[in-house]
Amino acid sequence: MLKKKIPMRKCLGCNEMKPKKEMIRVVRSPEGNISMDLKGKASGRGCYICPNVECLNNAIKAKRIENALETKINEDIILILREQIQGNGKS
Repeated sequence: MLKKKIPMRKCLGCNEMKPKKEMIRVVRSPEGNISMDLKGKASGRGCYICPNVECLNNAIKAKRIENALETKINEDIILILREQIQGNGKS
């Protein structure tokens, strides 16, 4: 019996490879809007972080999210991302 391949993604905060389903995708849409993509299906340029605030803070501090999404991220979007991660109950 064949084992099903589990897609792995690297977290921008802790640089660990984890299963895609355990990660949160941050996506920049073609219009330039930045948001969290919990389903992993939204179109646009994306990057992955672990569902905890520490990884988000590390990724923001090192500007890894800005580099991955190829755009400048303002403070309002950072606050929204933090609230959404804390709202998921996985902080």
